[in-house]
Order: sequence, then C-alpha cells, then structure tokens
Amino acid sequence: MTPLRIGIVAESTGLPLRAALTHAARMASQGVQVDAVGDVSPDALGETGRREFRNLLRSFGQDLAALHVPLRRGLDAAENLQPRLDHLRKVMQLAFDLGCRRVVVPFPPVPDDPAAPRAVTLRESLLALAAHGDRVGTVLAVEVGYDPGEKVRDYLAGFDTGSLKVTYDPANLLVHGHDPVASLHPLKGYVAHVHARDARRAGLSRGLQEVPVGAGDVDWMALTATLQVLEFDGYLVVEREQGDDKPADVAAGVKFLRRFGAPVG
Repeated sequence: MTPLRIGIVAESTGLPLRAALTHAARMASQGVQVDAVGDVSPDALGETGRREFRNLLRSFGQDLAALHVPLRRGLDAAENLQPRLDHLRKVMQLAFDLGCRRVVVPFPPVPDDPAAPRAVTLRESLLALAAHGDRVGTVLAVEVGYDPGEKVRDYLAGFDTGSLKVTYDPANLLVHGHDPVASLHPLKGYVAHVHARDARRAGLSRGLQEVPVGAGDVDWMALTATLQVLEFDGYLVVEREQGDDKPADVAAGVKFLRRFGAPVG
C-alpha cells in the first residue's frame, strides 16, 4: 500500500496564498487545497496565469490537492442555479488544467423524499456537473457529513458516472452523530479527498466543537489505516476553521498525521 499524502487547506492558515505556500513548505506539506476565488478563480487565470500558478506551486514543492468552491446557495437551491452550475463547470475545467482534477463543493443532507423540489433540483444539478466531469476528466467531490456512509453510498449509486465522488470530513460526521471510521467502509471507491478536522465534546450541554487535529475524539490511527485499506489515493488535508493560532495548529496537524502516513500491512 502506498503512503498517505498529507497536505493543508491554504485558507486554514489565515495567511495570503503565497505566505500560506511558504508555511506549507516549511512544515513539509505535500499539497494544498485552495479556494477557487479571487486570483485563483477561472475567470482570473488565463492560459498564462494557469501556467504561472503551476510553476508557483512547484517552486514551493507543493501539489494542488483540490480546488474548493464556496457556495452561498447549495446545489439543491433553484434560485440563480444556472450561474452556479456554469461557474462550477469553469472550475472543473480549471482543476483539470492545473492538474488536481478534484473540485470540492458543499453537499446538503441526502433527501429522504426524491420527489421533493429540493431533491429534484439537487439530482439535476449533480447530473449536469457529473456529465461535465466525465467529459473533461475532473471529479466533483461533494463534502458529506450530515448522513452516515451507507446513506451517502446508496444515493450516489443512483448516478451512472465516474465523476461524482466524496470529500470526507470526520469532524462533520462526529458533529452529526455518526461514527467517522465506520462510515468510511461503505464509501469504498467514492472517497476522493479528505479534510482532516477533529472535534470533541466541550461539555454536557455544549455539544461537539472543532479542535486541533489529534486533540479530539477522532480515532486517527483507525481512520488512516482504513483509508489505506480502502486504497485511498487522494490527499488528507489539514483544515482548521477556529482557533487563535491557526498556522501553528495546521502545522501541528501535519506533524501529527505524518505518524500514521506510512503504508500498513
């Protein structure tokens, strides 16, 4: 089995992109996930800009692990949907041109009623994006967490495409009451990208809160071993949404995960 590739979410450092890449290089990160916004948006990067961005990453010894697309409205919201789909198609082409071929987008809870308007809108959105992904060679990796792995698997199995995959975030699973290790097994073949986040219970009445990787309730030894058994070939990128010193937390997360990155078996 090949070793896990450990990277970071550039925006989690709270630093400008070039400074985040410098930080990534210093912590021996292997790749970065970057938001496809601003200077890294598809409309801002022409052919020359795309070549220069690839060279910039190479100069810091980083691969592009994935492009992330923040959405104000989800893929299940009909309002102004077409411009969102058009933008995502452009980002998927950008991801192909930059070499990562993975685009991360938020994903709502799996619909219980397939005939509900939001369920129909979501399915139509995913069908359109998956068809585009099949054409250009880019994966749409929806970020799950509301539902257990079995429910996500059964939903995605209804799409005849190789371009619809999953971004797995164990902290999301914990927060919504699911076992992040047990939910991995049903998703064999679907997990294209992993957000390394952690969470723990803050008190009897306060629920789960995000904490630095390794300081929470995620069993990272079991989770990373399971990823390797499932032949996961993407990146495990450290993400930190909270905290007073996010650069230090991200660096500590990379160092922590490297303990589990060697091949098992």
